[in-house]
Amino acid sequence: MAEIVRMPKLSDTMTEGVVAKWHKKVGDAVSEGDLLADIETDKATMEFESFVDGTLLHIGVPEGGTSPVDTVLAIFGEKGEDFSALLKEEPKAEVVEEKVVEVKTEKSSAPAVVEVKTESPKSVSVVATSSNGRIMVSPLAKKLAEEKNINLAMVSGTGNGGRIVKRDIENYGGGVIANFVGVEKYTEVPVSQMRKVIAQRLGESKFSAPHFYLTMDIDMDDAIAARKSINAIAPVKISFNDIIIKAVASALKDNPKVNSSWLEDRIRYNEHVNIGVAVAVEDGLLVPVVRFADGKTLSQISGEVKDYAARARDKKLQPEDWEGSTFTISNLGMFGIEEFTAIINPPDACILAVGGTKQIPVIEGGKVVPGNVMKVTLSCDHRVVDGVAGSKFLQAFKNYMENPVILLGAQNI
Repeated sequence: MAEIVRMPKLSDTMTEGVVAKWHKKVGDAVSEGDLLADIETDKATMEFESFVDGTLLHIGVPEGGTSPVDTVLAIFGEKGEDFSALLKEEPKAEVVEEKVVEVKTEKSSAPAVVEVKTESPKSVSVVATSSNGRIMVSPLAKKLAEEKNINLAMVSGTGNGGRIVKRDIENYGGGVIANFVGVEKYTEVPVSQMRKVIAQRLGESKFSAPHFYLTMDIDMDDAIAARKSINAIAPVKISFNDIIIKAVASALKDNPKVNSSWLEDRIRYNEHVNIGVAVAVEDGLLVPVVRFADGKTLSQISGEVKDYAARARDKKLQPEDWEGSTFTISNLGMFGIEEFTAIINPPDACILAVGGTKQIPVIEGGKVVPGNVMKVTLSCDHRVVDGVAGSKFLQAFKNYMENPVILLGAQNI
């Protein structure tokens, strides 16, 4: 008997899926456990295995197509079996598919990438535009322009539809102020699943959680010296970000009110410390989690973060890698950003925005000397964390960063 396989929900935030690749075609015999398709979620591209045996009778979402969770992904059954009755019972779902089609306009017949929206299983509409930006000029005007060595792109046309005619060339004086003729161009691409979820979740966070911000300067002189000494003996190279993660984890243990979540009818104060580390990828941002960071050494933290970053870029992270954070760090210092504010990553109550370290003049012992300062900004959900609690956390973090000997015992390297 024919059976429907639906678009799976492969992450807790997934509402739509994109079929990146089909590994089977209609008519193929499929066994349970066979690799059926690669499906792009909001976080990663994941392999989807068949959980049924039979012949692939129908593909509901083509390669590159987007479809909501629980809509028809495929239909399996006996070879040659009639499955039309099953499709009739299903509500029609819009499938968005990107195709290259030939679109002819008055100016061009070049292929253009367009978005084709179909109501499964048949197409209902196509919209496309294309232009080659050609300058419209009469043959005589063109000849005159060549003789006078006039750039046609600098001439304003007064003929029909803006066409350049003889009088435009004759009246063109090559004046100081010349009209520049440009071509308006743009590219539109479908919003990726990852970008859709980023927009949804951070939009909800920004407009539902009342944010407030606390900024503090951190003296990095001792941290710089400590990192240099650590890397002389550590089994792996330690970054400043690794030290920041360790300092944040220790400060959260000292200030559990910041290590918390708003759950509508209750507040959760987490005793464990799971640090989400924002990682930039091509489509947006992923936040893999360093679990129990307070109990890990710097070398362990460094190894995990490097592994997460590599797998995030290759879209190989799994849902368990990005779920369960209790606090998030977003570090843009390596991009030359001195200071910024970040949007809270729900369900966390806080996120720490870390800027780059800058050498500035500071006063020590009544004298002006060069110093290295890093600015950090804590974004807090005021439903959970008050100003005093956030300030105490930053003070603890500052103390650990400015006195790394407290933070970095031999067992933590």
